[in-house]
Amino acid sequence: MIEPPLLTLYNTIMILSAVFSKPAAGEYTKVRLFRMPEVNAKGTASYSAEFFTKTQVFQKKFSESEAEVFYRENAGTTFKNVICITPEEEITTLANRHGEIKTLTKKRKAELKLKNALSNREKNYILKEGEPVPFLVHLGIMTEEGKIISAKHDKFRQINRFLEFLDDIIEEITQICTDGNGFKENRPLSILDFGSGKSYLTFAVHHYLTKIKHIPVSITGIDLKKDVIDDCKNFALKNGFTDIKFICGNVADFENENCDIMITLHACDTATDYALSYAVKKNTAAILSVPCCQHEINAQLRKNADAGAASVFLHHGILKERFAALATDALRAEILEQNSYDVQLLEFIDEQGTPKNLLIRALRRKQPASPQKITESKERLENLLSVLNIKQTLLNLTQS
Repeated sequence: MIEPPLLTLYNTIMILSAVFSKPAAGEYTKVRLFRMPEVNAKGTASYSAEFFTKTQVFQKKFSESEAEVFYRENAGTTFKNVICITPEEEITTLANRHGEIKTLTKKRKAELKLKNALSNREKNYILKEGEPVPFLVHLGIMTEEGKIISAKHDKFRQINRFLEFLDDIIEEITQICTDGNGFKENRPLSILDFGSGKSYLTFAVHHYLTKIKHIPVSITGIDLKKDVIDDCKNFALKNGFTDIKFICGNVADFENENCDIMITLHACDTATDYALSYAVKKNTAAILSVPCCQHEINAQLRKNADAGAASVFLHHGILKERFAALATDALRAEILEQNSYDVQLLEFIDEQGTPKNLLIRALRRKQPASPQKITESKERLENLLSVLNIKQTLLNLTQS
């Protein structure tokens, strides 16, 4: 067992963050560990950990002692490259192919120490608390001084989490759409937000791309509720957002324009399927979709008394609901894979924030999948449809 500098059973350090990469073993390609700004009733800290596989991201919560043990047991062994940030130092642990472990320490700038020790996780947000953002103030998430309203902190984290998922792939989107030349005023990055509602994401994505990344955009929000659309239009007009427009309409009937990115947040039931189908047919470069209220397969399962081996999931209502949601998104992933997308099913946010916590992220491939992979995907899809005796809207839409 290795003992990184200053971190023994008797002499611990305050880990602000740690990134584990270059795995020597195991299924995870990377792990990120962050100290949360809040302390619990006992006055101790907690940590949020993100575990990355090639296709998924899982979140876990650690206590302070669990985080220290994880760091001690994995730095230099399970992962050959680990960078740990403390209030005082940056500690790098390196291991070579012969198992030799080396540690490097570097003092941190004094002016950053106290700020990072008190609130390291917050500094990692794309939208920062303490920096007033007009759309967050307008939507009642932030005060005019930039303080997050306590009842809206989950929504603030949700918005930031979505932006993190976009930030991870923005360079790939630029490469796909412009061959790496970048978006211009005469060729902006075009985005459709289906089921935009109050447009939390519409305005968040606009702010991130234009104010932080300095990327020209053309964004369209679409929703059925006229009063909500009118409010969004007025806010955009008031703030001079000429690169955002809002349309009152149904996702299923929308046919007007192409887009580089299609986003949806909690588009209900088959509305998500219509949005995904639109993106596929328009050859959209990237899809970020958080599904919601997936009743279609659940309703069919009620009528299917015999679902073979899967019938064990139908005996209890809560299991049937979750099984139906998982089956729905598994089918969606297969359909997108068959239509030239690399697909990841990611944990959007921990279940304390929202139970609707799965995000579908898909990037269009430059080359279609091989015939063998498409055949294998179709077999998996057909097997599930056959076993459950169900139909699925996205499949019907993409085959029509």
